[in-house]
Amino acid sequence: MKEAPPNPPPDEAAMPKVKIYFLPNLLTAGNLTCGFVALTRIVEADISGGDYTEIKHALLYIGLAFVFDLFDGRVARMGGRESPFGREFDSLADLVSFGVAPAFLVHRIVLKDVFIVHPEFGWFLASIYLICGAFRLARFNCLATMSGSGGGKEFLGFPIPSAAGLVCSLTYLMIWWDEKGFSKRNLKFALPVLMLFVSWMMVSEVKYPTFKAFDLRATRTFTKTLIAILLIGAVVILKGYILTFLLPAFFTSYLIYGFIRPRISRKVRAQIEEEDEEDDTPTV
Repeated sequence: MKEAPPNPPPDEAAMPKVKIYFLPNLLTAGNLTCGFVALTRIVEADISGGDYTEIKHALLYIGLAFVFDLFDGRVARMGGRESPFGREFDSLADLVSFGVAPAFLVHRIVLKDVFIVHPEFGWFLASIYLICGAFRLARFNCLATMSGSGGGKEFLGFPIPSAAGLVCSLTYLMIWWDEKGFSKRNLKFALPVLMLFVSWMMVSEVKYPTFKAFDLRATRTFTKTLIAILLIGAVVILKGYILTFLLPAFFTSYLIYGFIRPRISRKVRAQIEEEDEEDDTPTV
């Protein structure tokens, strides 16, 4: 009786290949790089004399990471280049730029002074934000895989980029407040409380629109076009006030919108979110 021949080596051509699309992942790499540079600026900052220059640079890089994150998914969807690799890479970049960097930033600016006697409480509070952000990203990836798509029209829980935008914009407002000579005695206690609330919102089951249906190539009404032009002009002319006041208001409004959204009629909600009323896409 002849012995069975050994199993042939696996054919390299038959091995599954991971699809890595250049442009979307290049934008995600920009997101990750900005998060890392922001961390280096926070570490190098010397704020003992009230100089927040390095911290402002860190906030700028987190803002640039937000811009990269805003466009990487849109570029992938416009070109039909969504992939499991891109989703995982994007989550890793988000965890650094919108999880680690904001948590470390708030600890350096606020928590370190609030918990002088017991500094371990400051690190613990910052780690809660980071853990909830990681949990939210992991849940998103699992639900996206289960639904068989890269994501639906709704986020389950407050998105971590928006959470970072809210925390960082309020941190910038606090820095501006301090540089103007106003007392920040009460403000420094408000930010840790807000950070805990945002951490809980990231792992909550409150649903938020993704605005993925918003198509820049689609036609717009005259009113919407005029509003967009006015907003762009306001950003260019009043950029200092935009950073100081309007960004915190914008992210706070988005946070609150998740609570009032179920109470808005479906027609009004579709107009706000630029969606088709008949389209029911799985929630992730």
